[in-house]
Amino acid sequence: MASAFETAVEDVKQLGKDPGNEAKLKLYALYKQATVGDVQGKRPGFADFVGKFKYDAWAALAGTSPQDAQAQYVAYVEELKAADAG
Repeated sequence: MASAFETAVEDVKQLGKDPGNEAKLKLYALYKQATVGDVQGKRPGFADFVGKFKYDAWAALAGTSPQDAQAQYVAYVEELKAADAG
């Protein structure tokens, strides 16, 4: 049986409308924190705008436990699903 987190990961793919870049960035950061832990490696360079935003969003979650990140991810997906339905 799939966990609530695994179900939420699949639910994101089923959203009817694009949640926007800010929402996708938050989902990315929560997913990485939940599955990998704190950000690793160097911050991308000046020319890699997308990479910098992703790195910064993930780094902002440093110290959040994987369990907390999973719970936040699930709750955020529920918010997006409600907005998508409404």
